[in-house]
Amino acid sequence: MLMKTLVVATAMACALFAPRVQDTDEVKPELKGVMCPMIPKKEVKETFAADYAGVKVFFCCKGCLGKFTKEPEKFATVANKQLVQTKLFQQTGCPISGGKLNDATEIEVGGTKVKFCCNNCKGKVEGEKDEKAQADLVFGADTFKKGFAKVEPKKD
Repeated sequence: MLMKTLVVATAMACALFAPRVQDTDEVKPELKGVMCPMIPKKEVKETFAADYAGVKVFFCCKGCLGKFTKEPEKFATVANKQLVQTKLFQQTGCPISGGKLNDATEIEVGGTKVKFCCNNCKGKVEGEKDEKAQADLVFGADTFKKGFAKVEPKKD
């Protein structure tokens, strides 16, 4: 009986005083309601992901994942948009100028809210009547670097 008590007490002490280790130092993506960049009518699955921009982009199936990994630069706009939707990247500046964001300029581009520094930059995007052209202006490879940054994990 005494031996059993000592074993239980030792196990409890180890559990109490063991160093706490986080599961990961990465930001967890929010995938609920996020659609595949290749087939926008299908929801993504966590099991189909590709490394991209220091994080992951998610797809609905193995076929879409394979198509993306062959030519990721071809799909930069839709991949970058998803990075914002999954909250792995956040807007830090105007995608057109890189300037400070003005809350009064917020619009939706391809279902994703974005802001600009001024009404001129906002107007440039709104002036494009084609949704793909608008998305290219905001989430294209060059403009994405100006206005968005990877979300870093919070330090304890």
